Amino acid sequence: MKKISLLILGLTFMTFTSCKKEEKTETPTETKEEVKGLTIVNDSTKVMWTGFKTTEKLAVNGTFKEIELKDVKSGNTPEEVLEGVAFSIPVSSLFSNDPTGTRDPKLISIFFGAMKNTELLSGILNFRDNQLFMTLSMNDVTKQIPLEYTYENNLFSMKTTLNLNDFGAQGALEAINKACFDLHKGPDGVSKTWDVVDVKGEVLFKK
Repeated sequence: MKKISLLILGLTFMTFTSCKKEEKTETPTETKEEVKGLTIVNDSTKVMWTGFKTTEKLAVNGTFKEIELKDVKSGNTPEEVLEGVAFSIPVSSLFSNDPTGTRDPKLISIFFGAMKNTELLSGILNFRDNQLFMTLSMNDVTKQIPLEYTYENNLFSMKTTLNLNDFGAQGALEAINKACFDLHKGPDGVSKTWDVVDVKGEVLFKK
């Protein structure tokens, strides 16, 4: 009887272990979502400027048609992509859509020509404490300037107002006001070129 009991016990054990081996445990496959970062749309970067003339502060608008970005990062937010980005803008690419064709050469040769080393306007963008700063070099002067910025519908926009006196540009302002003396007169007969310039930049992103 002992032998029969042991035999039955052994068969039962073998059957149990055999069934265990045939059981397939399906391990759920981990699906990792692919993180798609932001990239800058080619030729989408824009820099617009607005100068002012006459005592009424009449706006004169323009752009720079060439902007080069360096050290663009990989990231999932505009802040990650643009952190530490260096930019350079050839002054010769200035464009104000002046129908007479005389304004742009004057600004390039007389206004920027009166400054030091202004073939290129250069700078770096940095984010700190949820704020954007631009370190701008012009007329051999480097200043850090805060910018306001927004990001909507994949468009990153930033703006600020430059005080040209901060860059030692008084001589350049006097030179351009002299060259455009009558053109910068208002109804009061006073010729004035303002020492502030509004600057706006745009960068379009895609996922």
